Amino acid sequence: MDKTNWKDEAKQKKVIKIAIVDDHQIVIDGLVSLLSNYAQFSIVLVAVSPIEILEQLENIQVDVLMTDVTMPQMSGLDLAIAVKNKFPQTRILALSMNDQGEVINEMINKAGISGYLIKNVDKTELVSAIETIAAGGYYFNEEVLDELDSHCLKQSRNKGEVLTNREKEIINLIEKENSNKQIADQLFISERTVETHRKNIFRKTGTNSVLGLIKYAYQNKIILDKKY
Repeated sequence: MDKTNWKDEAKQKKVIKIAIVDDHQIVIDGLVSLLSNYAQFSIVLVAVSPIEILEQLENIQVDVLMTDVTMPQMSGLDLAIAVKNKFPQTRILALSMNDQGEVINEMINKAGISGYLIKNVDKTELVSAIETIAAGGYYFNEEVLDELDSHCLKQSRNKGEVLTNREKEIINLIEKENSNKQIADQLFISERTVETHRKNIFRKTGTNSVLGLIKYAYQNKIILDKKY
């Protein structure tokens, strides 16, 4: 067998282990029924309680956790933060009826989720989102991106602060995963100056993580050459 074909076949055989938590059993049943039709997915954990899913994750490793955002006992945000801290290898996909930009922004900045979908999403996009996230990517559909865009624009207007050309330049270098030293070398400035710029950038954009900053940059057309 050709080596390339062997590698492709191995990739196709990789099963994505999924956990689902939603406080409505009917939602869980629907997702399980839908995703069970796809050989690349294996539903290994389900729960109507975020606390219960955290306990189950202690014993079973999953690739993707699909979670609602508004739940009793523990919010999707608090659950996502807990999962990221205890099980960093697990990627998180929020699936919710809540389409408020502020909520989505919090899930990105505070919990570092890998995707967010509104529950009216069709099955083709849901499958695509799970596969993209499991492969290490990010997935936010158009409706979510529009809400983020409006939220970021409102935040920018409220702050009344404008990013300088140098700060925009540094954001583009951060997006390309350059370290402070690499940025300093490319821009012929000191690492301390880069660190000062970074602090100002996070303050001006109202973000507190690299992922949140990059999302902000795409929404505000600071970075233009990449799709999610």
